[in-house]
Amino acid sequence: MIIHHQFLLIAALATILIAGVTGTTNSAAASRLSQISHQRISNTRYYVAQVPILLPITTSSSYTPSSTSILLHSIRGGGDSSSSSDNNDDEISQQQQGTDDAEDDEERRKRKEEYQKLLKYRTEQQLLYQLRSTYLSEILASRGVPNLPTLTSVQTPDNAKLPTKVDWDCALSTVDEPKSCLYSFDAEVNTKVISPINTQQYISLIALNRLRRTDPTKVEPMWHSQYSILNSWFSDSSEYSILQHVGLKGYIISSILLDGMNGMVLRTLLICSILSVLIVCMPLIEYAVQRIIVSAPFWNKWSTWGRIARAGFPLKLLIGQLVWKGVASAFCKVENEVREYIVDMECDILEESVPVTVGVGSEEYLEENGGDYDADEYDDDTAMVDDGDDYYDDDEYDY
Repeated sequence: MIIHHQFLLIAALATILIAGVTGTTNSAAASRLSQISHQRISNTRYYVAQVPILLPITTSSSYTPSSTSILLHSIRGGGDSSSSSDNNDDEISQQQQGTDDAEDDEERRKRKEEYQKLLKYRTEQQLLYQLRSTYLSEILASRGVPNLPTLTSVQTPDNAKLPTKVDWDCALSTVDEPKSCLYSFDAEVNTKVISPINTQQYISLIALNRLRRTDPTKVEPMWHSQYSILNSWFSDSSEYSILQHVGLKGYIISSILLDGMNGMVLRTLLICSILSVLIVCMPLIEYAVQRIIVSAPFWNKWSTWGRIARAGFPLKLLIGQLVWKGVASAFCKVENEVREYIVDMECDILEESVPVTVGVGSEEYLEENGGDYDADEYDDDTAMVDDGDDYYDDDEYDY
C-alpha cells in the first residue's frame, strides 16, 4: 500500500515537472499536488488521494505560468538568479555613476563658457573705456585744458630724445638790432623776444603767451619738440619759470583767474558778476516784464504764443532746452571775450616784468654804456632821423 502511494506521488510529481517544462499545466493538478504535500502522515501510513496518472495537457498560446512552475523554476536556478541580481545592481550603479559624471562634465562646460563670455565682455569694456578716455583727453587738450596726456605728448619717435628743461634768454628787438620771430617772422620794434638759452631761435613773448593760452600743443613744436617749454618757463615748480617776475598782480591774473581749477575760478566769478547785475537791476526788469504782460501788442499775439502756453510738457521741455542752449552759447561768448581781455593783460604784464638778459637793455649793455636805456627816448630819436627819401622842393613843382 505504501509502495502504491509512493508510486502515485512520484507519478504526480513527474506529471507536474513535464507540465512545467513544456509550458502547459493544469490547475487541478496543481491543487492536487498541494493537497498531497500538506496532508498529514500519521501511524506511518500515507493518506494520499488518488491522483490521475495521466493529466490532460492543453496547449494555449496565451499561457501564464502558475505559481508552482515559477517555484520549480526558481528552485532549479536559485544560485544563478542571485548572481544575476548582483550583476544587475552593479550595472545600474555604474550607469548612474556614468550619468552623474556626464552631468558634472556638462555643468563644468557651461560654467567655462559663461566665464569665457564674461571675460570677453570685461575685456571689450576695458578697451572701450581706454578708447573713450583717449578721445576725451584729445578733445579737452584741443580746447586748451592743461596738464592732460595726449597722443602727441606720450609718444616718442624712434631714436628721439625726450624734451628737456631749458633756461631762457630775453632780448629786445630794436631798429638797429631787429630780432626774428618763429611765429611772425619778424618781431615788432621795441618788443621783447625770448628763446632757449644760448640759441637764436627767438619768438615774441606776447605771441608765445597768447599761443600757450589758445593752443598749448603748438608751443613745443616751434622748437621741434627739443625743449620742454611749458614745464620750464610757465610752471610754478620750475626754476626757469618766467612767472616769478610778474609780481602779485600777475600772480592773481595768471595763477588764479586763468589757471585756477582749469578756468573754473574765472567762470564762477563771471557767473556771480552776472547774477549780481541781475539782482541789482531786478526792479527795472520786473517793471519791464509787467508792462509787457499788460500791453496790447503782447495780447494781440495770443494766437501765436497761446498755442505754446497750452502745449504739452514735451514741447515745453524742448523749448526750455533750446532756450538753455542759447543762454549757454551767449555765456560762452562772454567768457571768451573776458578771457581774451585778461590774456592781453597778462601779456602786458609779462612784457613789462620779464627782464632783458642779452643785447640792448640788458645789464651787460647798461654797464658797457654806463647809463640806463630808455626805449621811449630811443623811439623819439629814431623818429627824428630823416633819410631824405620823402624830401622834395616845393619850388620844383611851382608852375
